[in-house]
Amino acid sequence: MPSKSVPEPQLIFEKSRSGRIGCNLPASDTPEVDLKAVLGDLRENLDLPEIAELDLLRHYTNLSHLNYGIETGFYPLGSCTMKYNPKVNEQTAAMPGFAKLHPMQPAETIPGALELLLGVQDMLVAITGFDEITLQPVAGAHGEMTCLMLIKAYHESRNDAERTIVLVPDSAHGTNPASAARCGYDVKSISTNAEGNTDLDVLKKVLSEIGPKVAALMLTNPSTLGLFEPNISEICEMIHAVGGQVFCDGANMNAMVGTTRPGDHGFDCMHLNLHKTFSTPHGGGGPGCGAIGLKSHLAPFQPVPVIRRDNGPIIADYNRPNTIGKVAGFYGQFLMEVRAYTYLRAFGKEKIADISRHAVLNANYVRARIKEVLTPAHDRPCMHEVVVTAEKYKKENGVRALDISKRLIDYGFHPPTNYFPLIVPECLMIEPTETESKEMLDEFCDALISICNEAEENPDLLHNAPTTQIVGRLDETAAVKNLDVRWRRPN
Repeated sequence: MPSKSVPEPQLIFEKSRSGRIGCNLPASDTPEVDLKAVLGDLRENLDLPEIAELDLLRHYTNLSHLNYGIETGFYPLGSCTMKYNPKVNEQTAAMPGFAKLHPMQPAETIPGALELLLGVQDMLVAITGFDEITLQPVAGAHGEMTCLMLIKAYHESRNDAERTIVLVPDSAHGTNPASAARCGYDVKSISTNAEGNTDLDVLKKVLSEIGPKVAALMLTNPSTLGLFEPNISEICEMIHAVGGQVFCDGANMNAMVGTTRPGDHGFDCMHLNLHKTFSTPHGGGGPGCGAIGLKSHLAPFQPVPVIRRDNGPIIADYNRPNTIGKVAGFYGQFLMEVRAYTYLRAFGKEKIADISRHAVLNANYVRARIKEVLTPAHDRPCMHEVVVTAEKYKKENGVRALDISKRLIDYGFHPPTNYFPLIVPECLMIEPTETESKEMLDEFCDALISICNEAEENPDLLHNAPTTQIVGRLDETAAVKNLDVRWRRPN
């Protein structure tokens, strides 16, 4: 059943009382300064709350309890892979030998850090099947763009500057065409067929018409439909036959890690989201890392520094005459690599495949439990996430996918991804990840089933949801058009 209503908290300014102080400062041991002479009336005109320490602590502690995160509840955002970040990763990253390094230290003073970076690279080489890994990009989309930069440098080195087009399936992540455009390429969409695969007939026709102009194909595998592309090797061969390169969007690597390797499928390069597949913090939890894997023919162009062994010692190699240059400061997001290293070593070679096996199992379990009320977009087993459609509720009851998601908030769950991929009407994309228990998945599925029943019996209940939270149904269109997040003291 939905949770009970939560009382609206007061703003810190509303709790302010003149003369109350929230801290005790020690006696000053430096000469006093006339702040008014230095700052004028600035300090006197600051509109700051006056509040006691205990009230201050209670205020912000209670606000923190209103936050929703992976440690407070299930976070089924499809494609985002919002899985638990093990606390041992944080403990390792906080070790002084890692946390207190300075990025400008001479490389010879940080042999342990370089060894760790090389260790992450070596493990990712083994997992992905690529010849080399660089950890330089600082986000997933940044990794995509870096791969496109490598591909462009490769073509230019062969005096093949006429390749100006990048092919992107219509089921791709939205960052793919953005990355291609940022690198100066024109983008052409390739449609998906009824089975949820890249339409080979369309691809063949496009290649017959513009093959010599194709620089690359950017393919998400498994796709945003949650499906593994069965024709991937054939697709790679088709692109290579016209002289193009094939990039793998590795955002969904959580479905394949330890089970199959993109480097064996025919891809030339790919990006990895360490904050998705390898459990480093996601979004506001910490900086990203968009490591990339590449085949040997692209290796001369990779960004510097290149962490490698030099007849024994590990070095940060800047002497790369064909490099595309730096794409990030120093060594990238070092503490993210520390976390990923900890995670990879914890699983080891023997257990690493458990990640993908359990992720796929959980997604298919959710699919099986809800398929009678929310129809899967495609009638075949899914991979790490299940994409379903709520189209029948829109047609029969006037209830949209958005209404179902808003009602989930009343049941205590974060909504899944809505309306993506765009090619599925009234789409809900659900990714349970491997870290959720069967009991949690059952609670979530029971809630969805109950909500779908409500959609048929009492649609207005969903139209008005959420009704049990501090913030109710928002006018999202108005918020986008008139963004104003400031608070003003009432006159």
